Amino acid sequence: MMVRSQPLDDRLSKRNFELLSKYIYNYSGIKMPQTKMTMLEGRLRRRLRVTGLPTFDSYCDYLFKHGGIEAEAIFLIDAVTTNKTDFFREPKHFDYMMQRALPDILQTFGERRIRTWSSACSTGAEPYTIAMVMSDFLAANAPERDYFVLATDLSTDVLQRAQRGIYQNDLLQPVPAAMMQKYVMQPSDNRRQEMRISPKLRSRVGFARLNLMDQAYPVGDPMHIIFCRNVLIYFDKPTQNHVLTRLCNNLLPGGYLFIGHSETVTGFDLPIRQVANTVFKRI
Repeated sequence: MMVRSQPLDDRLSKRNFELLSKYIYNYSGIKMPQTKMTMLEGRLRRRLRVTGLPTFDSYCDYLFKHGGIEAEAIFLIDAVTTNKTDFFREPKHFDYMMQRALPDILQTFGERRIRTWSSACSTGAEPYTIAMVMSDFLAANAPERDYFVLATDLSTDVLQRAQRGIYQNDLLQPVPAAMMQKYVMQPSDNRRQEMRISPKLRSRVGFARLNLMDQAYPVGDPMHIIFCRNVLIYFDKPTQNHVLTRLCNNLLPGGYLFIGHSETVTGFDLPIRQVANTVFKRI
């Protein structure tokens, strides 16, 4: 496709915004209110350049009139998803995991391998943090036990970055010094402002694309621990119920669900009980 320059005065029309926001909601559950029109316009300008389409009108015609949506869907969703992530974000969750959840899981379950799922993993800081905590805890308390972290996200772009496991130094600052020494590789060139998660830790985390709007989550055996943090806030109440119900269906009785500190399960009929702030146990 020939690349054309985009007219400087081209703007996303209200009609095209409504078409795009409806599709994004149906596909991903992400709400796109009118207040996000400027944000969506800015993020899609790169897609116009990549596809070579000169205007938002021609881009939307390509998607919705000429069958381009199937090929473009993944790139469209990548463009609009928010991927805020930090190591040891909401640190009280990891304190609870190490002090309460993991000791309880060791006593309750006999399986050799503890299965954990980071269901909206973004660029990988959350699942690698989970892996560090799991590795330290099991080494000290149950070296005969094993673990695996499944990390999924809707965005293929962030999954590719997560698999590489390379991060800017400042993003890794919350990692405790002892864990940095064990699980993070220092660059041979000190001028490089990035470090990489060690191969051994990376081998304990598997990445896959998964849409939380799907009717079933193909994640294998039910999990001992599920993290679904800071993604429910982008969904309306029916979608939150849809997602939480399916997450619970993939959580073992006695397993733990962690959600974001700004999120709630109030008003939903779910087989869980609260055991700490935004931490729940499957009944």
